[in-house]
Amino acid sequence: MMVTQAYAQEAAAPAEEHVEAPATDAVHADPTADTHATTEAHAGEDHGSGVFPPFDPATFPSQLLWLAITFGALYLLMSRVALPRIGGILANRKAIIDADLAAADASRQKTDAAIAAYEAALAAAKSKAQGIANESREAIQADLAAKRSAVEADLTAKVTAAEARISATKAEALTHVDEIATETAQTVVTQLVGDVSADSVRAAVAKAKE
Repeated sequence: MMVTQAYAQEAAAPAEEHVEAPATDAVHADPTADTHATTEAHAGEDHGSGVFPPFDPATFPSQLLWLAITFGALYLLMSRVALPRIGGILANRKAIIDADLAAADASRQKTDAAIAAYEAALAAAKSKAQGIANESREAIQADLAAKRSAVEADLTAKVTAAEARISATKAEALTHVDEIATETAQTVVTQLVGDVSADSVRAAVAKAKE
């Protein structure tokens, strides 16, 4: 039993020496072996701690530093590139809108001026038409008055001439009444009595007129 144990220890010793030798050679052959071992040790420690790295208080300083650097870079990028472009776009759109508003206002003013000119021209045309109508009416009335006066004067002249002719005819007829009455009475008496002298008949007619 003791011989067997001694033999086992002697056999295990060369085996350990044989295993350790390649590890020493590997260390000398790979200079990064220590780094890998350290990284694995830290990873094992972190894994063993059970804390999410961003929530680890030990990483807060580095996180704050990188946050400040990132914020500063983003601020510079926005202030130097994005914001000027946005400002230029807004200024351009504002200029376009102002130009459109100015053009619309100018068009409105032109429209108002055109409407005012049209209304003035319409008022002038109405006034002129009213004046022409008044002049035409006055001219027509004057022409009618003149024609009426001429017609009235002509009628008056004709009536006067007719009255004069009637008066003359009447006067002439009155001058022949005695002769007509004498002749008529002589004819009637002659038919009733017989021949009668014209002087007696004339005397009888004159006596009858008295």
